[in-house]
Amino acid sequence: MRCCDRVPVMVVSSLALCGVLLLALSHTPLVTADGLPCALRQYPNGAVCVCNATYCDTLEYREPTELGSFLLVSSSSGGLRFAQTEGNFSRTAKQQRPIRAEADVTITLDPLRRYQRVEGFGGAFTGAVSHNLGRLNPALRESLYKAYYSPTQGIAYRFMRVPIGGCDFDLAPWAYNELPVNDAALSNFTRLDERDLVKVAQIKELMNVTGNGEIRLIGAAWSPPPWMKTNNDWTGASRLRPEYYQTWADYHVRYLELMRAAGLNFWAISTGNEPLNGVIGFLFVHFMSLGWIAQDQGRWVGENLGPALRASAVSEVKLFGCDDQRYTFPLWFKLMDEGHPNATRYLDGLAVHWYWDGVAPAALLDQTAARYPDKWIFNTEASLGDKPLQQHRPILGSWERAESYIVYVMQDLQHSVHGWIDWNLVLDERGGPNYADNFVESAVIVNGTSWEEAYKQPIFYGLGHFSRFILPGSVRLEVQSSSGDVQVIAFERPDKRTVLVMYNRANWKSSVRIEDKRYGSVRVRLPPKSVHTMLYL
Repeated sequence: MRCCDRVPVMVVSSLALCGVLLLALSHTPLVTADGLPCALRQYPNGAVCVCNATYCDTLEYREPTELGSFLLVSSSSGGLRFAQTEGNFSRTAKQQRPIRAEADVTITLDPLRRYQRVEGFGGAFTGAVSHNLGRLNPALRESLYKAYYSPTQGIAYRFMRVPIGGCDFDLAPWAYNELPVNDAALSNFTRLDERDLVKVAQIKELMNVTGNGEIRLIGAAWSPPPWMKTNNDWTGASRLRPEYYQTWADYHVRYLELMRAAGLNFWAISTGNEPLNGVIGFLFVHFMSLGWIAQDQGRWVGENLGPALRASAVSEVKLFGCDDQRYTFPLWFKLMDEGHPNATRYLDGLAVHWYWDGVAPAALLDQTAARYPDKWIFNTEASLGDKPLQQHRPILGSWERAESYIVYVMQDLQHSVHGWIDWNLVLDERGGPNYADNFVESAVIVNGTSWEEAYKQPIFYGLGHFSRFILPGSVRLEVQSSSGDVQVIAFERPDKRTVLVMYNRANWKSSVRIEDKRYGSVRVRLPPKSVHTMLYL
């Protein structure tokens, strides 16, 4: 039994108790983090960090300020959570010369080979998230806001995806102007629904508490009111009735204008969540959806949504297309242009979901980027627990699920993705609530019995190793690892600091030598199943 396995609830310093014996940097001392350390609690499948009304860990650190100096932040299945060490490339390299262990994994950086620019990371603010946050002690709720969106204490999310109307993670399906039916003028859509007013208040509170005025909101609709659809239902095989193409476009513009009047300016919207759910997905998807084939969606965008948005008072709002699985790329956009020659000209970005990434090659993203070099590519939704053989609920402390996130975020970033947005920010222990019994995982789980505790999953820390350090405007650099056991990705930030994110997939410690011809090299020993961010100047 590991030492951390005997700790039911305790505060773990940046030395991370059992983790300190697993992480060793040659000639580099461990340093104490400036922030509050994790209150670690062990569950059968691993450890979580516990937050309550009086305590929640934070991520605060000192930026490297001298050439060749670095900060290494580490999390692991063994109990490390944002543990910090400091060192210096030139000093360490000089002390180690000419020793080079044959067993070393070598990471080599080429800062002259540069790729896409990253815009940032985020999560989704659904009806379920709003419900869960609303039931928490206000002090705990504020701590969770900071955990996600504080640029100085949390993991510095920049993006927030917000459903337009209802989604599968709501207490009931809903849309604006459900009545009167066949109302092409949307006469009953003149103000925001109470559910959205609650979200508006919460998001404003979040912005105020975190001091983060740079949050970019991205909207997406799951379904119009049923009377606009061919099946007159929330779910199932459906299409948008052609006589309501302009009405559905006006619906989006009306929502954006009402949100602006309420004090929230959206950065972007998409053409709608997972259009194939209403074409082929209805066989297993039983929540709100609207079916599109790409040609019809292209005609709607080219003739209705694109022109309506550009002629509106919210014309600066960006438009993302598809918002479905990777296997649709890049064909979906070619077919949109077959539906209308101007369709993709109205698109600023291309949105993709991760649920079938294991069977759809990442090369599809690169092909899309090559064909549409002027478009952003964003992953706009991800979660676990949705597949038939997976447990349809959160698994407290699961490092295996964190590893899935780490590996697939890294893969997306290695293949032309500019932004990455997770699904629900906060769910309860069941993975909800929602009307569709569609229970899944989340990076933060709240105790839905007492409402006095929240649990930061290993997923939260895995995501934070990217989101906190890869600042908006960072450019991906060429980097190579000599072993498939240690995966790595590199960026140059706007402040000229370099970021490496490394993941040791092996079940054993790995000795890694990092070589950057600008500064020399340094050797680090990475614990089994561990993720690390190295930031250096």
